[in-house]
Amino acid sequence: MNALVIGGAGFLGANLVRRLLAEPDASVTVLDFLDPFLKSSIENLRDVWGRIRFVRGDMADDPLIAELVRDKSVIFNCAAQTSHPLSLQDPLRDAEINCIGTLKVLEAVRQLNPKAVVVYTSSSTVIGRAEGDLVDEKHGERPLDIYSANKGVAEKYHRIYHRVHDLKTVVLRFANLYGPYGKGFPEFGFLNYFIHLAWSGKTIDVFGAGGQTRNVLYVEDAVEAMLAAAREPKLYGEAWFAAHEQHLSVIEIAREIVRVLERGAVNQVEWPETRKRIEIDSVRISSEALRSVMAWRPRYSFAEGLERTRRVLEGRGN
Repeated sequence: MNALVIGGAGFLGANLVRRLLAEPDASVTVLDFLDPFLKSSIENLRDVWGRIRFVRGDMADDPLIAELVRDKSVIFNCAAQTSHPLSLQDPLRDAEINCIGTLKVLEAVRQLNPKAVVVYTSSSTVIGRAEGDLVDEKHGERPLDIYSANKGVAEKYHRIYHRVHDLKTVVLRFANLYGPYGKGFPEFGFLNYFIHLAWSGKTIDVFGAGGQTRNVLYVEDAVEAMLAAAREPKLYGEAWFAAHEQHLSVIEIAREIVRVLERGAVNQVEWPETRKRIEIDSVRISSEALRSVMAWRPRYSFAEGLERTRRVLEGRGN
């Protein structure tokens, strides 16, 4: 497999790179801008440095993108501005990364390497607040923030390029990923931030009662879904939810993190006004459609994923 991982120094990308290197005859190129705004870190790739080609640059560089996509069999686009709050503070920057950058990649593939498979990582938050007990691909889209809206737009770019230009595009909608190499900042998802707080011996503040439910997915399970999706033509042209069947409330998640890591504490506080406005409340996501097409099922429970994360943190001395 000759793979390009865009955003490969980020959380999901760094885990994907390690999994790709386990493939026979794998050739892995990583493109990442290492933007401090996005909190990507070259340290996430230090232990695999001699086994990859790393290119520092971004999706806005047309000649660079043209060079990198030209000979690849699979292109994994993990690059994104992933913060909901930051997307509201700087919506134009979010659109440049999540929309324009994505469109530039697709156009380069169309012109230079139309036989490549393009796997794009999206978000379950494109739907907004859940309507009904269980969310699947038939659910409508009423996003509550700029990030979620732009991810929805990028999904549609991939569908259009498949329908109009016959590109082999696959979109996977992930929900609440956690695991090694995660960003320990509140702007970039609550799960890895909670893990960071607990591992640092700090208190996890849960907004309100914390009763809203979430799907949680260990990052290695997400990576396996990406590899399987790249090999399944029946998925081309559509967006698919890739989520764990396990549903936990936010307060349960926080308490389990403290229990497994044996560090930190849990506290409940009032909702900040901005966060309350974009809160999606309880969500239960079904991945039955995806599993009906390919043989993928999450391997790790939340407790098991946390234990694996703990072992990596201990090994890194973090």
